[in-house]
Amino acid sequence: MEEFVGKLWHRFITRSAQRSYPEQAVTLAEVNKIIGILFRASGGEGGLRIEATSATEHEGRRSLLERIAGSGDKIELCWRTEESLFLPARVDAYPERHLNRDLYLWLAALAAEYRPTDEAWFTYSQWLTRQVLQRFPGLAARYRRLVEAELARRPEPSSLPRDEAAREQAIRTALISPGEIADLPEAGKPPHPVLLWLHPAPPRALDRRTGQQPAQDDLPETEGEVEQLDDERRHRAEQVDMPDGDKGLVLDRFENILSWAEYVKVDRSTEEDDDIDGAQQTLDDMEVVSVARDSKSTAKRLRFDLDLPGEDDDDRAIGEGILLPEWDYRKQDWLADHCCVLPMIANDAAACELPDHLLTTARRLKQQFESLVPQRVWFNQQSDGSEIDLHAYLEHSSERLRGQAMAEQRLYRDFRGGRRDLSCLLLADLSLSTDTWVNNESRVIDIIRDSLMLFSEALSASGDRFAIYGFSSRYRDHVRFHTIKTFAEKHNAAIRGRINVIKPGFYTRMGTAIRQASRTLGKQIAHDQLLLILTDGKPNDLDHYEGRFGIEDTRMAIIEARKQGIQPFCVTIDEQGNDYLPYIFGNDAFVVIRKPAELPRDLPLLYARITQHSV
Repeated sequence: MEEFVGKLWHRFITRSAQRSYPEQAVTLAEVNKIIGILFRASGGEGGLRIEATSATEHEGRRSLLERIAGSGDKIELCWRTEESLFLPARVDAYPERHLNRDLYLWLAALAAEYRPTDEAWFTYSQWLTRQVLQRFPGLAARYRRLVEAELARRPEPSSLPRDEAAREQAIRTALISPGEIADLPEAGKPPHPVLLWLHPAPPRALDRRTGQQPAQDDLPETEGEVEQLDDERRHRAEQVDMPDGDKGLVLDRFENILSWAEYVKVDRSTEEDDDIDGAQQTLDDMEVVSVARDSKSTAKRLRFDLDLPGEDDDDRAIGEGILLPEWDYRKQDWLADHCCVLPMIANDAAACELPDHLLTTARRLKQQFESLVPQRVWFNQQSDGSEIDLHAYLEHSSERLRGQAMAEQRLYRDFRGGRRDLSCLLLADLSLSTDTWVNNESRVIDIIRDSLMLFSEALSASGDRFAIYGFSSRYRDHVRFHTIKTFAEKHNAAIRGRINVIKPGFYTRMGTAIRQASRTLGKQIAHDQLLLILTDGKPNDLDHYEGRFGIEDTRMAIIEARKQGIQPFCVTIDEQGNDYLPYIFGNDAFVVIRKPAELPRDLPLLYARITQHSV
């Protein structure tokens, strides 16, 4: 009974103290796409990721009910770093949904204009506001509505002590007329957060000691499966030594590209709430997550090997390594001979026939692709041919009678095939992330294998020149470039055998692989050169090739390829691909396959649509 009454009381106090409007909430997922467009169109850097931030603690004055309920001490504000734009995961501060949505748009425009500065937060926020309103007058009406809503939710100056009231009045004036107030009056407590401005003190990772990636042999042994927290917020973290005792709950955090398991122990004083929902609540309540290496076993695990395979089990290296540059966006300069590409080929790939489950689809695709072979047509006005071109002969006779006959006589016609002058290189991502499962039915690597099988069958029927390579990487000095089919080879059982033995491993240094593929494709003499990139995620590697660095380098590799006359096109099954692919490839040079299981059938048909003009 006591517990029941306590829950009722807690619920009553929490609801009474609540200053938000959950029924009018707008989430970042709902507006992510339009925010990305607005941010980049407003001059924001295209390589920045848009991510959900976590709530940070503020020391502004709270109401009595908020203090009793223990709420209102944290808030999600907008801020940005060199690599990411952080926005609230959910906005429900205002009583109308359109105002909450407008706040997202305003913050995106504000962040696009932001540049690092040493100027005081209060002064700079006003200057930033004025800059946005001057550049984009169309946002003025939205801003006025947001200011009215913001003033309504802020504490009344009359209810505050004199020093805090003066400061609150200054903030209100600054919101209404940006630039009118030069300095923020001092007071005993910090001001209440301003939702229309960027974070006054954005959180940063705490480097209390230098952390190194643990060796694979040091990772703890576990049993069972991993349960992932449904939390997209970016949490502030510090690296510490493992505390004594058995306190804590072990949580596994994963990235889209699987790398090594990070065992994040949330140190807290109780072990009773060790279910996943309790862990989520604990994570939300913690402003700083302490991360430590643990040598003990846990009940769940993610186990895979990233060590380089032994020479007997690995593909065979072909020749010496190839040194290629890499683009450093921070220096806006090239890192010469920075990456080493290792051309490789399968050691013992036994020739094989097409798998039975692909025979029907392959037969249908072959029939469709045979129609891409140019039909035989009459070529008129030729210097030589199988018969006289009567129309050209009569015209020539008329001109000769008028004394205007041309010296070169093209009086013949010939019946022959048209020409489809096209070379295509398909570059397949073979990184470790392709070892994941899709809907618990099939692995990504199996889908890629079937796709390459059907792609080869279809293109061999069309007569187009094509090659297939795969890639993965482990640091910049080990970028593996797997030969599956060269331009000089005919498609046969041996090629199917190489496709059949492809396996996932390592990471995704995409920019380097694209440069090597462009070099290979550029040696082909063809009117049209298509570089088709098949991947399941964004660029990624163990060193600095993470986040924006990898995206910027890959984008530069695409720009280089286009300068060579190559047409790049990306096919991905990454559900988050729309967030970063437009920046790398452009809006019309990529496609996201929503149902990965359909990729084997869709890939050849997509190729046909891309190349239908190449006749």
